[in-house]
Amino acid sequence: MKEIIGYLGPKGTFTKIAVDSMFNGEEKQGFSSIPACMDAVMNGEITYAVLPLENTIEGTVNVTLDYLIQAKELNIISEVIVPIRQHLMVHPDNVESWSEVEGVYSHSHAIAQCHSFLRNELVNVPTHSMTSTGAAAEFVSGNPDQHIAAIANHLAAKEYGLSIVKKDIHDFQNNHTRFVVLHKDNVKLASNKLEEKGYKTSVTISLPSDRPGSLHQVLSAFAWRDLNLSKIESRPRKTGLGNYYFMIDIEQKMDDVLIPNAIKELESLGCTVRVLGSYPYYLHSGNGVTLAV
Repeated sequence: MKEIIGYLGPKGTFTKIAVDSMFNGEEKQGFSSIPACMDAVMNGEITYAVLPLENTIEGTVNVTLDYLIQAKELNIISEVIVPIRQHLMVHPDNVESWSEVEGVYSHSHAIAQCHSFLRNELVNVPTHSMTSTGAAAEFVSGNPDQHIAAIANHLAAKEYGLSIVKKDIHDFQNNHTRFVVLHKDNVKLASNKLEEKGYKTSVTISLPSDRPGSLHQVLSAFAWRDLNLSKIESRPRKTGLGNYYFMIDIEQKMDDVLIPNAIKELESLGCTVRVLGSYPYYLHSGNGVTLAV
């Protein structure tokens, strides 16, 4: 069966950068929403899904995590961390007069991440939200007669023939997004382009009831085994107010003793534990920006 990689499209998004760093010449298909992409994996229409899970500035991508919890058939099999570098780009016909643009288009998160630049460099220029940074770049490319700009990444500029006139306009330099690769089976997936930085095991834990000390007991099961937790977050179970589950990332590959025994201890306390995946993670360099002026 031909492998197809699905991702949150269109072309030119940061998700596409993550896809290209993990896969080679396989067929790649963009989807308009995260649930649609995950449904396609579960229905066998595509082989893998590459989706954003967490951003340094915006936090967890809740729709990805919540839908992953509901879609019990899917597993996290790999992760790539991509630096989020936002650039201002225009149609090549408008390079010389870029500072006089009459509108800036991008995803709402990207616009928020570039607030200082927009406030200081493009005073009183209206901003317009799009479904993605890639969609914004596509719109600017298709309307050369309009004096407008897009905020997007270097891949979007390349895909849609735009010229980057100001690079790295984001407010925070240490901004990254975690992208996870999902598959129906717990298969192994390694990148032959990026260096492996480590391993994670992600689990969700539902407490049996809201009682004093429950979370302390959960954390203790990992602490006394010297298992380092790089993330712990509560999310509503959608069964009523006050009902939550915890998403936990363990900085270790699934082994035969420590993590399985921690899970057994939690289950003995009445917790429900689900392993989302044990997988390698990689760091993308984020290079590839050329200034047009």
